[in-house]
Amino acid sequence: MITILDHAAICTVDAAGTEFRHGHVVIDGERIVAVGEGPATVAADRRIDATGCLVTPGLVNTHHHLYQWASRGLAADSTLFQWLVELYPVWGRLDAEITHAAASAGLARLAQSGCTTVADHHYVFPADGGDQIEALVSAVRRIGVRAHLVRGSMDRGESDGGLPPDNVVEETEAALLGTEQAIDAYHDPAAGARIRVAVGPCSPFSVSERLMTGSAELARRKGVRLHTHLAETLDEEAQCLAEFGCTPAEYADKLGWLAGDVWLAHGVHLASAAIRRLGETGTGVAHCPTSNGRLGAGIAPVRKLLDSGSPVGLGVDGAASNESGGLADELHESLLQARQLGGPTALTVRQALWLGTMGGARCLGRADELGSVESGKLADLAVWDLGGLRYAGIEDPVAALVLGPVPPVRLLLVGGETVVADGELRTADESTLASELSAASGRLRR
Repeated sequence: MITILDHAAICTVDAAGTEFRHGHVVIDGERIVAVGEGPATVAADRRIDATGCLVTPGLVNTHHHLYQWASRGLAADSTLFQWLVELYPVWGRLDAEITHAAASAGLARLAQSGCTTVADHHYVFPADGGDQIEALVSAVRRIGVRAHLVRGSMDRGESDGGLPPDNVVEETEAALLGTEQAIDAYHDPAAGARIRVAVGPCSPFSVSERLMTGSAELARRKGVRLHTHLAETLDEEAQCLAEFGCTPAEYADKLGWLAGDVWLAHGVHLASAAIRRLGETGTGVAHCPTSNGRLGAGIAPVRKLLDSGSPVGLGVDGAASNESGGLADELHESLLQARQLGGPTALTVRQALWLGTMGGARCLGRADELGSVESGKLADLAVWDLGGLRYAGIEDPVAALVLGPVPPVRLLLVGGETVVADGELRTADESTLASELSAASGRLRR
């Protein structure tokens, strides 16, 4: 099936920074086959007039916790460690039905914010919680986005000096076995894959050294990527210094966790030497500006990370620390935080869009397929409606997207298939999703 988007402003986010004022995109099946200025002249099965719209690559979310959609609004005024202590017992009551409802609603919200690829880090596996990974996989298939499911793990509960209650942690070998089973069952290494699996022990304060090293060995044996939280708060740094005699980044490096097949969540508190090391090793960082602000964790040194050569993408983070849950908001927030930290030239509007597209694709190892509007790439596209009063008179459409209010999504395509049209989800009924989430959230809290 040939689909054509015509008469649109297009920001390709390719290496040359190519843009078109009144351009076209031609899609054949799941891939882009042509991009250019002016109207397309080839025949089409579906031709969409995108006058007044901006076409960008679909946004790539590099860090999320979808299960947290069932626990929004709790611990609203807490530090990260206080927040975790309050919420871990709640999450310890998760079951597969709650996780599926939360993930479905969270993915729908992400799609409506222009997001086509989601990296979800799931690390809570209550003993009687059912098949948590299958619950996530079925939600991904229900909503129709692309996903990198990070099979997380924790093996260090309160009795071992960790933060999580003992009922939500696993034995080390059980965690490694469960992770390998998730890879074998769901990871698709093929080009154009809709679901891939990564390995993701949660964090230094909830995971043993054995699980960190074993996870790295497993991931490299299976040829999948690695992900964990790192350097999010000063509390974490103090604990690492007290326990291991080094910073979180130094600890990760010692365990073989700074490498080109790794991306880290947050990376807020990084010394200059750590930033250089991340750049030297090609280690990626998922920057989560709204979540960091909500928890008062600090501002990640994004400009310095980019200058070092480290790939940086954007993440929404869990909805319990970012109740908005949309990825397009993070374009705006990343720009504001970078300029607060580094001055008015620290990040441009186009660099903010790069973070949310190509930067994310690089973190996930998908830069050859995602992150830009180019011939041969997957047709994961967001069409933003810039008509009406809110954008009237803004000459630069990219500035309108990044600096203005989040525009309605006229069309969201994943592999050429429609997921959102005219702002509405087309793959599932929104009222049903809301009803399921309300019931799941209520049951979890009771």
